[in-house]
Amino acid sequence: MPVPSPLTRGTVLVALAALLCGCVNFTRAAERSDGGAARCESSVVFRSGTGGYHTFRIPAVVTTPPAPDTPDTPGTLVAFAEARRHSKADAGDVDVVSRRSTDGGCTWSPVRVVSDAGTDTVGNPVPVVVPTTGRLVLVTCRNAATATERTILEGKRPTASPGRRVYVQHSDTAGRTWSPPTEITDQATRPDWRWYATGPGHGLALTHGPHTGRLVVPADHSTAPPADSPDSGAEPGYYGGHALLSDDGGATWRIGFVDRTPDGHINANETTAAQLPDGRVYFNTRDQRGTAPASRADAYSSDGGETLDAPFAPTEDVTAPLSEGSVLQTQHGGLAGPLLLSAPAGPKARTDMTVRSSDDGGLTWSGGLRLTTDPAAYSDLVQVGPGTVGVLYETGRRTPYDTITFTRLPLDRLRATN
Repeated sequence: MPVPSPLTRGTVLVALAALLCGCVNFTRAAERSDGGAARCESSVVFRSGTGGYHTFRIPAVVTTPPAPDTPDTPGTLVAFAEARRHSKADAGDVDVVSRRSTDGGCTWSPVRVVSDAGTDTVGNPVPVVVPTTGRLVLVTCRNAATATERTILEGKRPTASPGRRVYVQHSDTAGRTWSPPTEITDQATRPDWRWYATGPGHGLALTHGPHTGRLVVPADHSTAPPADSPDSGAEPGYYGGHALLSDDGGATWRIGFVDRTPDGHINANETTAAQLPDGRVYFNTRDQRGTAPASRADAYSSDGGETLDAPFAPTEDVTAPLSEGSVLQTQHGGLAGPLLLSAPAGPKARTDMTVRSSDDGGLTWSGGLRLTTDPAAYSDLVQVGPGTVGVLYETGRRTPYDTITFTRLPLDRLRATN
């Protein structure tokens, strides 16, 4: 299948020139499909080296519903990222921050710190909106600043470090204000797990079927090697996927499915989820150096994330490097639209952010719409309006981590790539 043409590299120069106004207009304004106002196509949401932070990484984004007294107004986009204070490293002094947009992603509010653990690491933000109340729930992870992923995988914790912990907080003001974080580690983890990571990317609220209202947060963990093994635990085969479930709007949590058999063929790592029109939950995961002939894998759940219908299997028609990705079941005109997957398309390197579509629930995928040929890495998808989706993704001319950029895409344009 031929590769669609990318957006031109020259758009990056336009973005730099328009940075001071906070809004980037590309070739034309987007269609007036959301609230009747013309929108810009792309904007830089987080730029590394600004605001006292060395690097912004790990994007996540959701749309909160409009206020009850203004039902015809578009919802508020709330974008999240890890704000890494002193370096681009995963561990260290890291906060979770957010920005809000009330015009569909054209302009954004100032950066707000949502969760700060002093000099320790807070990360892996997973936001999800409770459909019945509009409450915005955010799940994050923490660890000591000196605890790297490798040391945790190997079971080596710094003195007095409790390892990875899991927290939840909420906002009833569309991200303007936040509750203090509450620890849910005992509900979300098991004693024999070492590494732990939520998402990253948005969580899922089930909107139809017998488990309507359930919140599903995909996550991953690692287990220790057998006692007689020479392995350290840092080998990819010890990664596994699982889901966190809440049936009371995020007040309490429990563990759903657990990928119990990491056998080296599929090593489930960072996972994303969407609810299909038939009610099943579709999970798509990063395969962490398994022997399968693909770097991504997927699975289905018919019971709202409690169990998997079958183990993760390779997503063989998607070419991608080792990287996080995002899936989104779209809606168009009150009906189900295509299932989308965003991920880099470079076979070895994190480049060529591409949005693929599927009309058969993830069984097959299109070649996709390529957003850029520049370096690009993590991403998250969100429905902006009836016919428009947004992609919040890491990209830059020099490295994938120069900016976190938001780009709007008409659903019709994505369907045309099939």
